[in-house]
Parts: sequence; structure tokens; C-alpha cells
Amino acid sequence: MENMNNKIDKRVLLGSILIGLGGIFFLNSLDIFDFNFARVIFSWPFFFIVIGMYLTLNTSRKMLGGILAGLGFVFILPRIFPSIDYDGSVVVAIFLIAFGSYIILNQKKKKEETDELGQISKDVIDDVAIFGGGTKIITSDNFRGGNITAVFGGSEIILKGCKLAEGNNSIDILAVFGGTTIVVPNDWNVVMNVTSIFGGFSNKSVKDPNAFVDQSKTLIIKGLVVFGGGELKTYL
Repeated sequence: MENMNNKIDKRVLLGSILIGLGGIFFLNSLDIFDFNFARVIFSWPFFFIVIGMYLTLNTSRKMLGGILAGLGFVFILPRIFPSIDYDGSVVVAIFLIAFGSYIILNQKKKKEETDELGQISKDVIDDVAIFGGGTKIITSDNFRGGNITAVFGGSEIILKGCKLAEGNNSIDILAVFGGTTIVVPNDWNVVMNVTSIFGGFSNKSVKDPNAFVDQSKTLIIKGLVVFGGGELKTYL
């Protein structure tokens, strides 16, 4: 059984969003529902709402997801109700308070996970890179996969210190205007099943013909890439 099978599949979430947008657009075109479609949907607050909902429903980063969705909701109101208007200083203050709170609350957790060599010991990863990113070295004797989210940012996840758990283990990727690089040992059995929309996820792994590949342990890389990218690499 795959890891994280209780999480909402990204394709279901994307399909539901597209159906909802299509229904709104259809009603608007028939003058049944007066809605400035482009002004609301094609805006950064709506984008924050979608990403925030995804993080809340599909990852353990529920606090960050709630902050993003909340910011999106606050700033999308003036686009729906023109009578509502925010002063520029109010916008800056809300952003600073929201992300400052997140950094403080999340700092202790990061310190507990990272050792003195900068390595993170975890059996399940949940990496989020938004407007930034970096390189993370993961160590585990029973690696079971996890989630990687990259939004206007990117990350490099190095799994050279990991041993796969028995059975199927999956890494679920969401990359929107961002990307991620995953580095795995060359003797791992890896299956890729990433859906790309105006983006791509390439397999640049190099297999050692003399290496023994344990077929009882599999890493499945799946997920969704939208206007983003990524790649799988191996180290010898």
C-alpha cells in the first residue's frame, strides 16, 4: 500500500477546481451570475487561496496553508466587492504579521529535525519551498516518501543517506512556477508518474549495470507540475 494514501489526490483537487471555474464562467456567460471572472480568478489572491487549500488538505503544513488561504481571502474581497479597499500600509502589515508568525512558530520544529551537520533525519519528508528554497540532505533507515511542494521556489532533496522501506513508497510533488530536484542512490527501484501542464519532470538518473536493485522496495515519484519543472538524479 502506498504511503499517504489518505491524502487528497492532486488530480482530483485540480479537476474539482477546473470544474468549479468552468461552472462560474458558464453562468457568467449566460448573464445568470454577474461575476468579473478575469479580475478574480486570474489574480494572486486567488492563487494564494488555491495553494493554501492544497497545503491544508494534502500536507502536514496546515498552518502555512491556513495563512496563505487566509491572506488570499482577505485580498480577494476588494476584487469581488469594489467598495472594499485596503490602504497599502495595511497590506504590508498583514503580510509581515502573517509570515512573521509562521517563521517563529516553525523555527523550533526545524531546529529539532536538523543535526549539527545540516542533515535531516526523517522517514517521511514534507518539504515546502515558497518564494525560496534550498538543499536538504535526508537520512533515514526506513524512508517512506512524503510530499514536496514548490511554489515560485525550488529545492534539492538529497536522499543519499536513506534506505527505502519495504514495499511501495511514494513522493508526491506539487510544483507551480517552481521546481525540485531529487537525488537518489543508483540502486533504487524508482517509478515516475508525474503529470505536467506547461512544465516537465525529467529523469536524468544513471543506472549502474552492476548494481543490485531490490525489486521489493520501490520509490514512486508522482504528482503535478504546472508551469514548473524538476528532475530525478542519481549519485554513484
